Amino acid sequence: MAQFYKLKIKDIYKETEDTSVVSFEIPENLQDVFKYAQGQHLTLKADIEGEDVRRSYSLCSSPIDKEWKVAVKLIPEGKFSTYINERLKAGDVLEAMAPSGNFGVPVEPKASKNYLFFAAGSGITPMLSMIKTHLTKEPNATCKLFYVNKTAKSIIFKEELEQMRNAFFGRLEIYYFLTKERRDIELFNGRFDDDKMKVLTKTFIDIPDTSEVFLCGPEKMVNYVSEYLVNRGLPKELVHFELFVTGLSEEDIKRAERLAKQNVEGVEVTIVDGGKEFAFTMTKEYDNILDAALGAGADLPFACKGGVCSTCKCKVVEGAVEMKINYALDDKEVSQNLVLSCQAVPTTDKVVVDFDV
Repeated sequence: MAQFYKLKIKDIYKETEDTSVVSFEIPENLQDVFKYAQGQHLTLKADIEGEDVRRSYSLCSSPIDKEWKVAVKLIPEGKFSTYINERLKAGDVLEAMAPSGNFGVPVEPKASKNYLFFAAGSGITPMLSMIKTHLTKEPNATCKLFYVNKTAKSIIFKEELEQMRNAFFGRLEIYYFLTKERRDIELFNGRFDDDKMKVLTKTFIDIPDTSEVFLCGPEKMVNYVSEYLVNRGLPKELVHFELFVTGLSEEDIKRAERLAKQNVEGVEVTIVDGGKEFAFTMTKEYDNILDAALGAGADLPFACKGGVCSTCKCKVVEGAVEMKINYALDDKEVSQNLVLSCQAVPTTDKVVVDFDV
């Protein structure tokens, strides 16, 4: 039986508009129980409207600080993340299991290791803990962080990362990639792809001199980057990853199962992209607009296909659809009839969507 301990919330603050950082007060008699290594996580439990809800969050603090902190990003319709971000306050109590997980690697104080970190969004949480720990305890170590976010304002722990870069000047390099803001240097616009990885491995990454690689983010990103590096000579055993898990609620699961049974055969879909229209008829082979359109020969933008990014975002201008999951669009965007085409299941006989948004 899993052992949970009641912990008082020492502090909680907003790191970004949709991300709260929670610190726990660990009683003296539990200090040993809650000892942790960089990269580990806490499993939290709370009674939310009579339901036992549990979620795991990586510790973003470093064990050298003797602090226990997690960052929780608000997930649309996510029971636990909504509870943390909108209701939890200092002095409240959450239940937690002892730290667990083996994402990190042991500290080697006398070694001269070069670490690479790839993160997206809240995937920065375990990375922050590992970077600070290795740079502090391994005087000869270097770290390079490649960090993807939507906008500059959505970068979690931006200030702390910059402080660390100054504190470990010359040993910590940070490269930010934005998907919803454009900057002058094209390399740093958008997600990791062949063009970007080619430049990174030629200019910033020395694969033969790389000691360990850590990745935390959406499954597609993690798989792509790790496979790219391995295919170019990085030993597979040096790659460590943790998938970005949002924690599907019971409602999410039921909705996905229900929509998987939705009859879409014969639905007429019109795609507007680049000012041109592309029409096709849905078949049983695909249940979402994006895959059906690609299968019919359309050339549309997409990336994760997991409802995480928003590359495949479009606007419903006629008919109706329902999304299986949505981790990318906020309430305002949804209210504007924007949807993720990779998750959009038609619920009317005719649908028109516009990608020129």
